Amino acid sequence: MSDKTITRFAPSPTGWIHVGNLRTALMNYLISRKNGGTFILRIDDTDQNRSKEEYVDGIKRDLEWLGIQWDRVERQSQRIEKYHEAADKLREMGRFYEAFETPTELDLKRKKQLNMGKPPVYDRAALNLSDEEREKLRAERGSGAWRFKLKQERTVWEDGILGEVSIDGASVSDPVLIRADGQILYTLASVVDDTEMGVTHVVRGSDHVTNTGTQIQIMQALGGTPPAFAHHSLLTDPQGGALSKRLGTLALKDLREQGIAPQALLSLMSRLGSSDPVELRVEMQELIDGFDISRFGSAPTKFDAEDLKPLTARYLQTLPASAVAEDIRALGVPEAEVERFWAVTRENITTLHDLQGWWTLITEGAEPEVDDEDRDFVIEAMSLLPEGEFDDNTWGDWTAAVKEKTGRKGKGLFMPLRKALTGMQHGPEMGQLMPLLRVVKARDLA
Repeated sequence: MSDKTITRFAPSPTGWIHVGNLRTALMNYLISRKNGGTFILRIDDTDQNRSKEEYVDGIKRDLEWLGIQWDRVERQSQRIEKYHEAADKLREMGRFYEAFETPTELDLKRKKQLNMGKPPVYDRAALNLSDEEREKLRAERGSGAWRFKLKQERTVWEDGILGEVSIDGASVSDPVLIRADGQILYTLASVVDDTEMGVTHVVRGSDHVTNTGTQIQIMQALGGTPPAFAHHSLLTDPQGGALSKRLGTLALKDLREQGIAPQALLSLMSRLGSSDPVELRVEMQELIDGFDISRFGSAPTKFDAEDLKPLTARYLQTLPASAVAEDIRALGVPEAEVERFWAVTRENITTLHDLQGWWTLITEGAEPEVDDEDRDFVIEAMSLLPEGEFDDNTWGDWTAAVKEKTGRKGKGLFMPLRKALTGMQHGPEMGQLMPLLRVVKARDLA
């Protein structure tokens, strides 16, 4: 195996990528790039019944949106022969055996073991079958599932996040690697791929820890060298509950459609769960340079999609008008007003979707918000508002005239007028906004 760092992201194309998938992809990507290595996008599509090409396309589209660039693409569906070769090798070694229990029979065994206070581990009954008994079961039930015979000893590795991890092979069921219907399962395919592709580092969720112990044994049986493993914590919702139930609503395509900036998502996910603070990073290289897997903890990590909004807002504030001109023009903003429109709105939006509301306010006017005690004042002020188009001096000249006529000043002068013109208590500098306004509904109060 090469000394060069090789990592992989191995999604199954059975659904859309969500934030949990992204965390795994991003950590593997950052490790490869920090070490000048190779990042493989491996499509784990051995389940042909559930895998869909639209999800493959979606995975690539999501990664491209984020700026995560793969060096090559591999597909497990094109490597089936490799897996069968590995299976034959395990059979020859006596480490692979056929088992015929039905799901119901396995469930009964598990319940019996639990009732006896024993761990629900497969009892290896299939190893005691004679050739005649196997032939009879095949005739009655068809082909069986193929299980890998684990060594009933401890598998130990130094985890990049968890530290030393030890899995007792005697406490784990011999894993099924090929189902009775012939489908190659992830555990075998992943081992073969990681070994043959020279993968040096694997980062994945802590729910894979036991599986890692199993995979290390299979790799060693096939003569491979296990990569360096690291298992990141699982995400929870803001209250500490399981996030898995909500992952369907946290697909990257949905976050993109909501207007979340990729830089916001990357900035959060590259630091969430680590001892480093989450800070907006505009350039991918900044994330690469600052990434250190050892700074991540093992405790469940709270994820709140709302945290992406202020990061998106801060990112948008860094952009020049030229970067968003296409979005602004799509609203109907004339070319001559694009720069001013962005200058007025950039610090008053959370996502680019919010621009529509400002353009509507400018072109159609806002419903005035007027407190009862300010109504007469606003009516009088509106009678002093000049006709025709507004310019850079309109707000200053108008408020000066209102102040002279009514005696109001300070917040008592400016706040009621802002609320009357925009329907809001906060927003852009009114002197900048006024030249854009086409309609002022508050005139109707006068």
